[in-house]
Amino acid sequence: MSALDDRMSDVEKRAARRATALDLKYAVTDLNGWQTAYGYDDGASRPQFEASRLAVQRRLATARRELTDPQERAQLARLDAGLRGFLALDDVAYAALRRGRTGRVRQIFLGPEITRFQAMAGAAAGLANYEAQQAAITQRDAERERRDARRRLVAVGLGAAVLIVLLLLTAQDVARAALERRDEAAPAPATGPGTPPDQA
Repeated sequence: MSALDDRMSDVEKRAARRATALDLKYAVTDLNGWQTAYGYDDGASRPQFEASRLAVQRRLATARRELTDPQERAQLARLDAGLRGFLALDDVAYAALRRGRTGRVRQIFLGPEITRFQAMAGAAAGLANYEAQQAAITQRDAERERRDARRRLVAVGLGAAVLIVLLLLTAQDVARAALERRDEAAPAPATGPGTPPDQA
């Protein structure tokens, strides 16, 4: 049961790691969506973009704390590099927008910024896929442990049943032997000439 508890705890931890990776993946997509929006509405959606940027950065910080194995760290490093490049180019695009150069903004968004977004999104998707695979492996391990635990419980139950039967049989033999010894040790009734019939 202790091993089964450990497996179930592993499943819960893996599910949490997967949720963290998915949150990060969705946040990255949301960031790109709001960037495109402010590029086409003359900056009206810029506050939503900035809020989305903060959300990505917070989720990335959370992921760095929670996702620490080498594969996770490699994907997070790729994502971080992609995000920094994406935001650096966004600064250029936003400066152009404030100068009224909307053509330049759209040129950036439809060209090099897409490439940077794809790199960032690819790292986020890779991380989410890795977490999904690890969660599936952990779930299979837990199911195998559950099956093994059931088998062990059945074996223990059968062993206990056999032991109880043996103890009952042994107790019966001990009781029978005690009764036989008592009967053998009891004095024979007196039957001499002076013994009244009712005492004979």
